[in-house]
Amino acid sequence: MSAQDLWFRRYQPAHAPRATLFCFPHAGGSASYFHPMCKALAPEFDVLAVQYPGRQDRFGEPPIPTVDALADAIHAEITPHMAGPAAFFGHSMGSAVAFEVARRLERDGHPAPALLFASGGRAPSRVHDDGVHRLGDAGLIAQLRAMGGTDARVLMDPDLLELVLPPLRNDYRAIETYRREPDARIDAPIVVMIATDDPRTGPEDVRAWHGHTTAGGTSHLFQGGHFYLESQGARVAEVIGGTLRDHLAGRYRPEDPTGRDASPHP
Repeated sequence: MSAQDLWFRRYQPAHAPRATLFCFPHAGGSASYFHPMCKALAPEFDVLAVQYPGRQDRFGEPPIPTVDALADAIHAEITPHMAGPAAFFGHSMGSAVAFEVARRLERDGHPAPALLFASGGRAPSRVHDDGVHRLGDAGLIAQLRAMGGTDARVLMDPDLLELVLPPLRNDYRAIETYRREPDARIDAPIVVMIATDDPRTGPEDVRAWHGHTTAGGTSHLFQGGHFYLESQGARVAEVIGGTLRDHLAGRYRPEDPTGRDASPHP
């Protein structure tokens, strides 16, 4: 398996896609979390889910300890897949990783995403240390139960937990020690997607995310908690697909090019 094959998973064929969507998982998450999104958007869009080291078929590799190092590693392998129109979708920690990969592509003059979908994640200038990565195993398991998004069978299986907890703790440490200044920006519009009943995010994150782009953005609100993608999958796919179609047709209009007064709307 080549290095590129290690990093990207395609669960549905897309022979003549209109654009490529790269999906970046949450803390402790894996590429397979995006299987439903791949199914919903292909074959119109080629969905490539990023597989971080330390999980599923990459369990034998040590997880990468910081968001910056993870973004560096993905940046080194993603360029051959950026030949046509592309967008990034990142959920929770994945939104920060996607943002950092986009920054690196723009910095180096490589093809970069035309849109960034930031889902369920605090803006880079608003990330702070909640201390989750310092909890014992019981505390981490309680966090998994509280947040949802983890198969109950995993939480009841000691052998599976032994595999899941180390990369989860690593990822929490990575995101809880990550932060960017408010003037860290990309040139692509940012589409913010959050759940109104997610205790980790709020309207302040929408405004802050839009401050991290020179191109403004839009926002969409959902219900369903931090992992609203699971109960709102059809609408999530509708928002992503519709936004990509509008962008490709030249119809996408960011709400606020300055990013200073953006606010959420349904």
